[in-house]
Amino acid sequence: METQRTERPDVRQGVGAFASFVRFVVCGGGVGLLAGAAVPLLATLMPWALANAVITVSSTLLCTELHALVTFGTGRRAGLRRHLQSAGSATVAYGVTCAAMVVLHAVVASPGLVREQAVYLGASGLAGIGRFLVLRLCVFAGGRAEKAVPVRPLPTAVRLRHDDLLLAR
Repeated sequence: METQRTERPDVRQGVGAFASFVRFVVCGGGVGLLAGAAVPLLATLMPWALANAVITVSSTLLCTELHALVTFGTGRRAGLRRHLQSAGSATVAYGVTCAAMVVLHAVVASPGLVREQAVYLGASGLAGIGRFLVLRLCVFAGGRAEKAVPVRPLPTAVRLRHDDLLLAR
């Protein structure tokens, strides 16, 4: 029987697809819900698109760190390269949420806060599924690149016996 072990036992192994999706939903969804509530509140102080940009940038930074440490189990913080790569998917998500809001305001003259929230969160959910795929397959795929190295027992001829240790004294 072979035991799977990495060269660095302090680094967690990559998380399976289903488990990472659940963690992505919990981490990203939790931050996304907070962001969804923060955008309209911040939009009372500045234009909606700017409020969305501010919240998107700050929530993306937080989520990228959470995804590196929790969702995809890389065992280390995201780093600048992964933050920049994640920012690309966040930019697309920003475009999706903005487009959804533009369409909503084009269709309904005065949609109200509840309808705006529903459309915003729906668009964020769709964009989130796309982000999960990009982050798992591209950005954090390197976290699972460290393959498990099988540990095989030594052949019988090479193993030390108790008597061999006594002779070494």
